[in-house]
Parts: sequence; structure tokens; C-alpha cells
Amino acid sequence: MQGAIARVFVVVAAAILNHPLLFPQENTTLPEQDEALLARMREHEKRLELEQARLEQELLYAGTEQQDPGSEDGYGWYFWSALSLVIFFTIEVCRQDLADMEARYADDEDGFVEGGSISSKTLQLDKGVLNSFCERCIHTSAHENWRVREFVEGFADDLLESLRSVCDRETDMEVADFVGVGSMFESWRVSKPLMCDLIVPFAPPEPYSFQFHLWCSPSSDVPLDMQGCGRIKVTKVGENEDGCLCGSANLGEDMLCLLHSKNEKPRADYTPDDLLCSKNTPYLAKDQVMKWFQVSVTKAWGRISHKYEFELTFRNLDATGALKVRFRSGKVVVMNIIPVVELDGTNAYFVSHFPSDSSTSSDTYWPLSFAVYERNLLKHLAKSLPENSCHLHCLQIITFLHNKQMGLTGRCALTNYHLKTTLLHLLLSKGSSSWGSESLEHRLWDMLGFLHRSLQEKRLCHALVGNSQVPPEVRVPETFHRAEPINLFRPLVLQRELYADTLRHFQEMLRNAPVLIQEYTPLLQNGDTHHRFNSMAQSE
Repeated sequence: MQGAIARVFVVVAAAILNHPLLFPQENTTLPEQDEALLARMREHEKRLELEQARLEQELLYAGTEQQDPGSEDGYGWYFWSALSLVIFFTIEVCRQDLADMEARYADDEDGFVEGGSISSKTLQLDKGVLNSFCERCIHTSAHENWRVREFVEGFADDLLESLRSVCDRETDMEVADFVGVGSMFESWRVSKPLMCDLIVPFAPPEPYSFQFHLWCSPSSDVPLDMQGCGRIKVTKVGENEDGCLCGSANLGEDMLCLLHSKNEKPRADYTPDDLLCSKNTPYLAKDQVMKWFQVSVTKAWGRISHKYEFELTFRNLDATGALKVRFRSGKVVVMNIIPVVELDGTNAYFVSHFPSDSSTSSDTYWPLSFAVYERNLLKHLAKSLPENSCHLHCLQIITFLHNKQMGLTGRCALTNYHLKTTLLHLLLSKGSSSWGSESLEHRLWDMLGFLHRSLQEKRLCHALVGNSQVPPEVRVPETFHRAEPINLFRPLVLQRELYADTLRHFQEMLRNAPVLIQEYTPLLQNGDTHHRFNSMAQSE
């Protein structure tokens, strides 16, 4: 019996290894004109099929005649049949994935060199045109960026002070000062209209506090598709930690609290809605926070609107704090004031939403932002770079191309944050001397090549989490330094259609890059070109 099973297994394995579907047609080296060889292979395949059928019948006869139908060995045939089916299914899945991969890059096989690098054959950009584009487009906007930042910071201070005055200090969330993050505060913003991202930390009223459940903690219950997120539990002092119990326990008439006076009334318990929690849970809800913040900002603006001669509107009601300032001259300034929760003792923040994120994740899972650490990393690395280094110019050029391509083909999964992450990885891996202004063209190819390989592998790791190359001067918390890396391209693994659209967007961006840069550069060489470029960019 065992010998028959072994022979069947050998025949099945031989059939699998000789099956034509195992090898894609592009890799075949068999000359189709050799009829004799083809005939011999067909005859060999038929013999294998006949031998397999004969052995299957022999095994079936042995199993029914010699074995007890109720014994364990009587089910051997079903086991080997199931195993053969699994093997065939695995081969078919692998073959389809291989075919998809080959078809995916068929259009670009002449443009990408081995390893996914970008060469001058793929992206033909004149060094003089690149330098002219950077000098006239990027440098010209630096002064304007500084003026916009100064205005936004002053206005945000005034707005938040008004917001605190309309909130009840006893029952509402406590709002702290804003922190500027993102491209405007990292000096690489190029697109119009100019946009500033401000995060505003808030905390619960006393006697409540926040407890954090991170995805990377040892006893974490955060799902795998929520890497980089955590939950925020609202707890009351005395429930899960030591504190004063006079408000929650009956101490009797003869007992006095040494922390609170006799005439001080204990605070009333709040409902989950008051604490902005998800229904029937103690966890902070993003939707509840966004509604509270939007109402508060509206009230705050109503108290100070008479002081300003411009119009303030919400750009997107689904994104709290997405504000647009329109002056009488027609100029527009955009800002995102985002409510966040500070992780205790760190510069990491749980963010209610990202301006570029259109996904709808769970209401109680908050993504963790390392924007402050990323800004500090850029500053730290810039200290060792050559004077007039090209690292920000590379990021600005690719961001410009990406934004223009989105105007042509629509949005995709690729964001400016992915582009900045690519730059951080290269800054950490390449020597500082490689970023001189004369190396702009080569570093631009390196960034595009790194991004292309990441798209091929559907894997782009977070620049800070689990990255041992991050210098200790940045002071990333040890919990995140030792954590497993986070794949920012995980959605591309799960959604094939989204991946195809993103890859198509990237390929089209490369094809259109020389035309786009050369199209905008001549406009910048005329006397009135700066105004014309701003008008064209602002119309998007």
C-alpha cells in the first residue's frame, strides 16, 4: 500500500514539473519548428498520464479490497488527492502573479535598468533646465512662503485664543498651542495655493486622562491592517490609577479630604458623549473630536471676524480645520488646523485625520504622526550636507511633477508623504558629500529609482519606525526605534486595482517629466513669468 502511494506521489510530482503552465511562455526556449522534439514530448506526456491513471486505479483497488473502510489508512487516497490539488493550485497562483509582474513592466522594459533604477534613458532632463527651474521657480517662492507662514502663525494664535475663551474650562477639552509641521515648515513647499499644516494638541478636563494602546506594545490588540495606529482610552482618576476618591466614594461626615476643601463640590461624572468617546465605549472617537473642534472653531471665528478684512471658510466639512482664507485681492491661503493627542512624554501625536488621506479607517484607531521627529531629522542631516545642497530641490521637483500628473490623471495612492519618506531613506543611506548642487540630476534619478523599486515590491518602510539608521540625536522614542518597520505601501498589497492605478500614475509622470519642466521653465525667464506661473499653479 505504501509503495503504491509513493509511486503515485512520484508520478504526480513528475507531471507537475513537466506541466507547461509552470513556465511562462516568454521564458520558453523550445524551437517551435522542431516537430520531432515536440512529438517526443507529447508522447512522453501521454505515457505519464497513462501511468498515473493505472497507478490511481491500482491504489483505489488496494484501498477498497485490502483496507478496512473505517481504518485510518483507508483515507490515504483522499489525503494524497487533496495534496495534489493544493500543489496544482499553488503553482497556478504563482504563475498568474509572475505573469502579472511581467505584464506590469512590459511597457517600460527599455526604460528601467536592472534593479529598478532610473537612468538618463528613462528620464532625459537637461541639467541647465533643471537648475533654471530650481532657481526661478523654487527660490522665487521662498520669500512668499515666509510671508505666508508669518501670517498663518499670527492668525492661528489669535483663533486658538478665541477658541479657549468660548470653551468651558470645567467641561470642555483643554487646547494647547499649535505646532507647525509639513512642507511649509520644512521649506520644500512648491505648489499653489500655499498651504500650512498646524497640529493642535488637546487634553481631557480634570479628573480625566488619556491612556494609550499602541500597535507595537507587547499586549496589543490592534489589527495588523492598523499598523502605526493606536487607541486612546479616556479614564478617570481613581479607576485605573491611584488618586483622590472623594468624588466617587462616600467618606462619611467625619472624614475630610486633604486635597479638596469642605466647600468644594466634587466634579460630576461626564457621559461618553461629553468626553468625545465612541458609543458605548471608553475610547476616544475621531468623528466626535472632529465635530467638537469644527463647532469650536466656528464659534471662535465668530468672536474675532470683525478684526480681519478677509473671508474664512471651511474647504471640506469632512476634514475638520481645513480652512481657506480669501483676501479682497483674490489671493488665497490654505491651512489645516488638525486636533491631535500628544503621546505622553514624546513629540509623537495621534492625529484625527491627515489632509491627504481619503481612507475611512476605524473611528477609534488613531494614526500616529512623527512629523516633528521628521522635521528634526531633516534639520539634523542638513547640518552635515554641503552648502546649497540639492536634497530639497530633488524633493521639490518630484513633488511638482507628482502634483501636475495628478491634475492630468487624477489622484492615486501615492502622496507627498511617500516622496518625503523616499528622500529621508536616501539621506540616511548616502554620504553627505553626494548631495552637492552639482549632483542634482543624479540624486533625482536615485529618488525616482528608489520609489520605483518600492512600487515594484509594494513596500516602502516608514523612515523612523524600526529604522536603525536614524541617528540618536533625533531622539526617537526607544519603543518605536525597536518596533517592526511599518510598510506604508500595505494598501497596494491588498488592492490590486489601486496598485495598478498608482503604478500607471508613476510611469506617466516619468514620461511627462521632461515636457512639464521644459514647459514651465521658459515661462519663468520672461519679465512677467512669475505672475503667469503663479496663476497657472493656483488655477489647479
